[in-house]
Amino acid sequence: MKVFGTASTGEDVHALTLSDGGLNVTLLTWGAIIQDVRLAGVDRSLTLGSNNLADYEGDMRHHGSIIGPIANRISTARVRIDGMMYELERNQDGRVHLHSGVQATHRRLWQVAESSDRHAVLTCVLLDGEAGLPGNREVKATFRVSDQTLHLDVTGTTDAPTLMNFANHSYWNFDGTPQWDGHVLQVDADRYLPGNDDLCPTGEIAEVAGSDMDFRMPRAIAPNAPWLDNNFCLSDRRVPLREVLTLKGASGVGMTVATDQPGIQVYDGREAIRPGRTAYEGLAIEAQGWPDAPTHRHFPSIAVTPDAPYVQSTTYRFFTPNP
Repeated sequence: MKVFGTASTGEDVHALTLSDGGLNVTLLTWGAIIQDVRLAGVDRSLTLGSNNLADYEGDMRHHGSIIGPIANRISTARVRIDGMMYELERNQDGRVHLHSGVQATHRRLWQVAESSDRHAVLTCVLLDGEAGLPGNREVKATFRVSDQTLHLDVTGTTDAPTLMNFANHSYWNFDGTPQWDGHVLQVDADRYLPGNDDLCPTGEIAEVAGSDMDFRMPRAIAPNAPWLDNNFCLSDRRVPLREVLTLKGASGVGMTVATDQPGIQVYDGREAIRPGRTAYEGLAIEAQGWPDAPTHRHFPSIAVTPDAPYVQSTTYRFFTPNP
Protein backbone atom coordinates (compact mmCIF):
# COMPACT_ATOMS: atom_id res chain seq x y z
CA MET A 1 0.00 0.00 0.00
CA LYS A 2 1.33 3.43 -0.93
CA VAL A 3 0.13 7.02 -0.85
CA PHE A 4 -1.59 7.91 -4.15
CA GLY A 5 -2.32 11.54 -3.35
CA THR A 6 -3.95 13.96 -0.95
CA ALA A 7 -7.64 14.73 -1.33
CA SER A 8 -9.09 18.24 -1.16
CA THR A 9 -10.31 17.23 2.32
CA GLY A 10 -6.66 16.93 3.42
CA GLU A 11 -6.89 13.15 3.73
CA ASP A 12 -4.22 10.87 2.31
CA VAL A 13 -5.50 8.47 -0.33
CA HIS A 14 -3.75 5.13 -0.71
CA ALA A 15 -3.35 2.71 -3.62
CA LEU A 16 -3.35 -1.06 -3.16
CA THR A 17 -2.42 -3.55 -5.89
CA LEU A 18 -3.81 -7.08 -5.87
CA SER A 19 -2.09 -9.74 -8.01
CA ASP A 20 -2.65 -13.35 -9.00
CA GLY A 21 -2.24 -15.47 -12.12
CA GLY A 22 -1.29 -12.66 -14.47
CA LEU A 23 -4.02 -10.26 -13.26
CA ASN A 24 -3.06 -7.05 -11.41
CA VAL A 25 -5.75 -4.74 -10.07
CA THR A 26 -4.99 -1.41 -8.38
CA LEU A 27 -7.57 0.04 -5.98
CA LEU A 28 -7.80 3.48 -4.41
CA THR A 29 -9.17 4.17 -0.96
CA TRP A 30 -10.94 7.23 -2.42
CA GLY A 31 -14.34 5.98 -3.58
CA ALA A 32 -13.16 2.34 -3.49
CA ILE A 33 -12.04 2.99 -7.06
CA ILE A 34 -10.73 0.35 -9.45
CA GLN A 35 -7.97 2.54 -10.88
CA ASP A 36 -6.00 0.12 -13.06
CA VAL A 37 -6.49 -3.41 -14.42
CA ARG A 38 -3.55 -5.19 -16.08
CA LEU A 39 -3.62 -8.62 -17.71
CA ALA A 40 -0.49 -10.57 -18.68
CA GLY A 41 0.19 -10.28 -22.39
CA VAL A 42 -1.78 -7.03 -22.79
CA ASP A 43 0.23 -3.81 -22.93
CA ARG A 44 -2.43 -1.44 -21.58
CA SER A 45 -4.89 -0.99 -18.75
CA LEU A 46 -8.29 -2.51 -19.46
CA THR A 47 -10.14 0.14 -17.47
CA LEU A 48 -10.10 3.91 -17.86
CA GLY A 49 -8.25 5.50 -14.96
CA SER A 50 -6.01 8.37 -13.97
CA ASN A 51 -2.82 8.90 -12.00
CA ASN A 52 -4.15 12.26 -10.77
CA LEU A 53 -6.41 12.21 -7.70
CA ALA A 54 -7.89 15.60 -8.63
CA ASP A 55 -9.41 13.98 -11.72
CA TYR A 56 -11.35 11.58 -9.49
CA GLU A 57 -12.64 14.48 -7.42
CA GLY A 58 -13.69 16.25 -10.60
CA ASP A 59 -14.95 15.07 -13.98
CA MET A 60 -13.86 11.46 -13.35
CA ARG A 61 -15.74 11.10 -10.05
CA HIS A 62 -17.71 8.15 -11.43
CA HIS A 63 -14.77 6.35 -13.07
CA GLY A 64 -14.10 3.05 -11.31
CA SER A 65 -15.87 3.95 -8.06
CA ILE A 66 -18.46 2.17 -5.95
CA ILE A 67 -21.50 4.43 -6.09
CA GLY A 68 -24.15 4.45 -3.38
CA PRO A 69 -26.13 4.31 -1.26
CA ILE A 70 -28.34 4.59 -4.35
CA ALA A 71 -26.61 4.30 -7.70
CA ASN A 72 -28.30 5.59 -10.85
CA ARG A 73 -31.35 7.90 -10.68
CA ILE A 74 -34.40 8.63 -8.57
CA SER A 75 -36.67 10.52 -10.97
CA THR A 76 -38.72 12.37 -8.33
CA ALA A 77 -35.76 12.99 -5.99
CA ARG A 78 -37.89 11.74 -3.12
CA VAL A 79 -38.48 8.35 -1.55
CA ARG A 80 -40.91 6.96 1.00
CA ILE A 81 -39.52 4.70 3.74
CA ASP A 82 -41.73 3.33 6.52
CA GLY A 83 -44.37 5.96 5.79
CA MET A 84 -41.93 8.88 5.90
CA MET A 85 -41.05 10.91 2.81
CA TYR A 86 -37.37 11.82 2.35
CA GLU A 87 -36.27 14.61 0.02
CA LEU A 88 -33.04 13.90 -1.86
CA GLU A 89 -30.54 16.17 -3.56
CA ARG A 90 -31.71 17.28 -7.02
CA ASN A 91 -28.31 17.23 -8.69
CA GLN A 92 -29.36 16.49 -12.29
CA ASP A 93 -31.01 19.48 -14.00
CA GLY A 94 -32.55 20.56 -10.69
CA ARG A 95 -35.05 17.71 -10.87
CA VAL A 96 -33.46 14.28 -10.63
CA HIS A 97 -31.39 12.63 -7.89
CA LEU A 98 -28.27 11.14 -9.53
CA HIS A 99 -25.75 8.75 -7.94
CA SER A 100 -26.57 9.88 -4.37
CA GLY A 101 -25.21 13.42 -4.75
CA VAL A 102 -22.32 15.07 -2.93
CA GLN A 103 -22.43 12.77 0.12
CA ALA A 104 -22.21 9.56 -1.90
CA THR A 105 -19.73 6.77 -1.23
CA HIS A 106 -17.71 7.59 -4.36
CA ARG A 107 -16.89 11.01 -2.91
CA ARG A 108 -15.45 9.69 0.36
CA LEU A 109 -12.33 8.13 1.78
CA TRP A 110 -12.82 4.45 2.56
CA GLN A 111 -10.87 2.66 5.28
CA VAL A 112 -8.72 -0.43 4.73
CA ALA A 113 -10.02 -3.14 7.07
CA GLU A 114 -7.91 -5.98 5.60
CA SER A 115 -5.39 -6.41 2.83
CA SER A 116 -3.07 -9.02 1.36
CA ASP A 117 -1.43 -9.67 -2.00
CA ARG A 118 -4.69 -11.08 -3.34
CA HIS A 119 -7.49 -9.34 -1.47
CA ALA A 120 -8.57 -6.12 0.22
CA VAL A 121 -11.55 -5.14 2.34
CA LEU A 122 -12.56 -1.46 2.28
CA THR A 123 -15.24 0.05 4.51
CA CYS A 124 -17.26 3.25 4.50
CA VAL A 125 -19.64 4.62 7.13
CA LEU A 126 -22.73 6.71 6.35
CA LEU A 127 -24.34 8.40 9.32
CA ASP A 128 -28.09 8.75 9.79
CA GLY A 129 -29.35 11.39 7.37
CA GLU A 130 -26.30 11.41 5.11
CA ALA A 131 -27.13 11.21 1.39
CA GLY A 132 -30.67 12.07 2.50
CA LEU A 133 -31.50 8.64 3.88
CA PRO A 134 -32.14 7.23 7.35
CA GLY A 135 -29.96 4.77 9.24
CA ASN A 136 -26.43 4.57 10.47
CA ARG A 137 -24.94 2.43 7.73
CA GLU A 138 -21.71 0.54 7.16
CA VAL A 139 -20.70 -0.51 3.67
CA LYS A 140 -18.03 -3.14 3.07
CA ALA A 141 -16.41 -3.88 -0.30
CA THR A 142 -14.28 -7.01 -0.59
CA PHE A 143 -12.04 -7.27 -3.65
CA ARG A 144 -10.25 -10.51 -4.49
CA VAL A 145 -8.26 -11.66 -7.51
CA SER A 146 -7.80 -15.27 -8.56
CA ASP A 147 -6.29 -16.38 -11.86
CA GLN A 148 -7.82 -13.92 -14.37
CA THR A 149 -10.90 -12.99 -12.35
CA LEU A 150 -11.71 -10.03 -10.11
CA HIS A 151 -14.31 -10.82 -7.43
CA LEU A 152 -16.26 -7.98 -5.80
CA ASP A 153 -18.61 -8.49 -2.85
CA VAL A 154 -20.47 -5.50 -1.42
CA THR A 155 -22.46 -5.64 1.81
CA GLY A 156 -24.37 -2.95 3.62
CA THR A 157 -25.81 -2.95 7.13
CA THR A 158 -28.11 -0.43 8.79
CA ASP A 159 -29.71 0.22 12.17
CA ALA A 160 -32.96 1.50 10.59
CA PRO A 161 -35.00 0.73 7.46
CA THR A 162 -33.39 2.45 4.47
CA LEU A 163 -32.54 1.98 0.78
CA MET A 164 -29.38 0.59 -0.84
CA ASN A 165 -28.44 -0.07 -4.44
CA PHE A 166 -24.68 -0.04 -4.99
CA ALA A 167 -22.86 -0.31 -8.31
CA ASN A 168 -19.25 -0.38 -9.43
CA HIS A 169 -18.98 2.25 -12.17
CA SER A 170 -15.79 1.26 -14.02
CA TYR A 171 -15.38 2.15 -17.68
CA TRP A 172 -13.90 -0.48 -20.00
CA ASN A 173 -12.05 -0.33 -23.31
CA PHE A 174 -10.18 -3.50 -24.25
CA ASP A 175 -8.43 -2.13 -27.34
CA GLY A 176 -6.73 0.98 -25.95
CA THR A 177 -8.39 3.02 -28.71
CA PRO A 178 -9.77 6.60 -28.51
CA GLN A 179 -13.29 5.18 -28.73
CA TRP A 180 -14.79 1.75 -28.02
CA ASP A 181 -16.38 1.21 -31.45
CA GLY A 182 -15.65 -2.30 -32.71
CA HIS A 183 -16.38 -3.92 -29.35
CA VAL A 184 -18.86 -6.80 -29.31
CA LEU A 185 -21.54 -6.92 -26.60
CA GLN A 186 -23.71 -9.79 -25.39
CA VAL A 187 -26.27 -9.45 -22.57
CA ASP A 188 -28.37 -12.37 -21.33
CA ALA A 189 -31.58 -10.36 -20.87
CA ASP A 190 -35.00 -10.68 -22.48
CA ARG A 191 -36.20 -7.32 -21.13
CA TYR A 192 -34.92 -3.80 -20.59
CA LEU A 193 -36.11 -0.46 -19.19
CA PRO A 194 -36.77 2.28 -21.76
CA GLY A 195 -35.80 5.75 -20.57
CA ASN A 196 -37.34 9.22 -20.78
CA ASP A 197 -35.70 12.57 -21.54
CA ASP A 198 -34.24 12.64 -18.01
CA LEU A 199 -32.64 9.22 -18.62
CA CYS A 200 -34.95 7.71 -16.00
CA PRO A 201 -37.04 4.58 -16.56
CA THR A 202 -40.50 5.31 -17.92
CA GLY A 203 -41.91 2.43 -15.88
CA GLU A 204 -42.36 0.20 -18.91
CA ILE A 205 -40.61 -3.18 -18.87
CA ALA A 206 -40.02 -3.80 -22.57
CA GLU A 207 -39.05 -6.92 -24.48
CA VAL A 208 -35.68 -6.69 -26.22
CA ALA A 209 -36.96 -8.85 -29.11
CA GLY A 210 -37.37 -6.75 -32.23
CA SER A 211 -35.60 -3.74 -30.71
CA ASP A 212 -32.08 -2.33 -30.96
CA MET A 213 -31.58 -3.48 -27.35
CA ASP A 214 -31.49 -7.15 -28.26
CA PHE A 215 -28.02 -8.36 -27.31
CA ARG A 216 -28.91 -11.97 -26.57
CA MET A 217 -26.48 -12.91 -29.33
CA PRO A 218 -23.06 -11.22 -29.59
CA ARG A 219 -23.33 -8.01 -31.58
CA ALA A 220 -20.89 -5.29 -32.64
CA ILE A 221 -21.68 -1.82 -31.34
CA ALA A 222 -20.69 1.71 -32.30
CA PRO A 223 -21.41 5.13 -30.78
CA ASN A 224 -25.13 5.86 -31.16
CA ALA A 225 -25.72 2.47 -32.75
CA PRO A 226 -27.52 2.00 -30.48
CA TRP A 227 -27.64 4.86 -27.96
CA LEU A 228 -26.95 3.19 -24.60
CA ASP A 229 -27.84 4.22 -21.06
CA ASN A 230 -30.33 1.55 -20.06
CA ASN A 231 -30.88 -1.14 -17.47
CA PHE A 232 -31.17 -4.69 -18.75
CA CYS A 233 -33.57 -6.74 -16.62
CA LEU A 234 -31.80 -9.97 -15.69
CA SER A 235 -34.32 -11.18 -13.10
CA ASP A 236 -37.05 -9.95 -10.76
CA ARG A 237 -34.96 -10.46 -7.61
CA ARG A 238 -31.46 -11.26 -6.42
CA VAL A 239 -30.53 -14.77 -7.59
CA PRO A 240 -27.44 -17.00 -7.39
CA LEU A 241 -24.35 -15.76 -9.21
CA ARG A 242 -24.58 -16.37 -12.98
CA GLU A 243 -22.87 -15.06 -16.12
CA VAL A 244 -24.90 -12.25 -17.67
CA LEU A 245 -22.70 -10.16 -19.99
CA THR A 246 -19.67 -10.45 -22.23
CA LEU A 247 -17.82 -7.50 -23.75
CA LYS A 248 -14.99 -8.15 -26.22
CA GLY A 249 -12.76 -5.74 -28.09
CA ALA A 250 -11.67 -6.02 -31.71
CA SER A 251 -8.30 -7.11 -30.30
CA GLY A 252 -9.93 -10.24 -28.84
CA VAL A 253 -9.33 -9.07 -25.27
CA GLY A 254 -12.53 -9.09 -23.25
CA MET A 255 -14.47 -9.64 -20.05
CA THR A 256 -17.35 -11.80 -18.88
CA VAL A 257 -19.41 -10.45 -15.98
CA ALA A 258 -21.34 -12.63 -13.55
CA THR A 259 -23.60 -11.18 -10.86
CA ASP A 260 -26.40 -12.02 -8.47
CA GLN A 261 -28.10 -8.67 -9.10
CA PRO A 262 -31.44 -8.31 -10.94
CA GLY A 263 -30.15 -5.65 -13.34
CA ILE A 264 -27.13 -4.44 -15.26
CA GLN A 265 -26.83 -0.95 -16.72
CA VAL A 266 -24.81 -0.34 -19.88
CA TYR A 267 -23.76 3.26 -20.48
CA ASP A 268 -21.90 4.34 -23.62
CA GLY A 269 -19.80 7.05 -21.94
CA ARG A 270 -20.85 9.87 -24.23
CA GLU A 271 -20.42 12.41 -21.40
CA ALA A 272 -17.77 10.56 -19.37
CA ILE A 273 -14.73 12.28 -20.81
CA ARG A 274 -11.28 11.98 -19.24
CA PRO A 275 -9.05 15.07 -19.39
CA GLY A 276 -7.56 15.33 -22.89
CA ARG A 277 -9.66 12.42 -24.23
CA THR A 278 -12.86 12.07 -26.25
CA ALA A 279 -16.41 10.93 -25.64
CA TYR A 280 -17.24 7.22 -26.04
CA GLU A 281 -13.82 6.19 -24.80
CA GLY A 282 -15.20 3.50 -22.49
CA LEU A 283 -18.36 1.59 -21.65
CA ALA A 284 -19.69 1.50 -18.09
CA ILE A 285 -21.04 -1.90 -17.03
CA GLU A 286 -22.99 -1.52 -13.77
CA ALA A 287 -24.43 -4.56 -11.98
CA GLN A 288 -27.19 -3.26 -9.69
CA GLY A 289 -30.85 -3.29 -8.76
CA TRP A 290 -33.23 -1.74 -11.24
CA PRO A 291 -32.89 2.07 -11.23
CA ASP A 292 -35.62 4.30 -9.82
CA ALA A 293 -37.15 1.30 -8.05
CA PRO A 294 -38.77 3.33 -5.22
CA THR A 295 -40.82 5.23 -7.82
CA HIS A 296 -42.07 2.08 -9.56
CA ARG A 297 -43.63 -0.42 -7.19
CA HIS A 298 -43.55 -3.19 -9.80
CA PHE A 299 -39.72 -3.00 -9.90
CA PRO A 300 -37.66 -5.18 -7.51
CA SER A 301 -37.34 -3.44 -4.14
CA ILE A 302 -34.06 -1.91 -2.95
CA ALA A 303 -35.24 -1.70 0.68
CA VAL A 304 -32.92 -2.97 3.41
CA THR A 305 -33.49 -3.35 7.14
CA PRO A 306 -31.40 -4.29 10.17
CA ASP A 307 -32.59 -7.88 9.68
CA ALA A 308 -32.24 -7.94 5.87
CA PRO A 309 -28.91 -6.31 4.90
CA TYR A 310 -27.68 -5.45 1.42
CA VAL A 311 -25.62 -8.05 -0.45
CA GLN A 312 -24.06 -7.99 -3.92
CA SER A 313 -21.62 -10.43 -5.56
CA THR A 314 -20.15 -9.66 -8.98
CA THR A 315 -17.17 -11.14 -10.82
CA TYR A 316 -15.20 -9.91 -13.82
CA ARG A 317 -13.39 -12.67 -15.73
CA PHE A 318 -10.88 -11.30 -18.24
CA PHE A 319 -9.65 -13.17 -21.29
CA THR A 320 -7.25 -12.79 -24.19
CA PRO A 321 -7.54 -14.17 -27.76
CA ASN A 322 -7.20 -17.93 -28.12
CA PRO A 323 -3.67 -18.84 -29.23
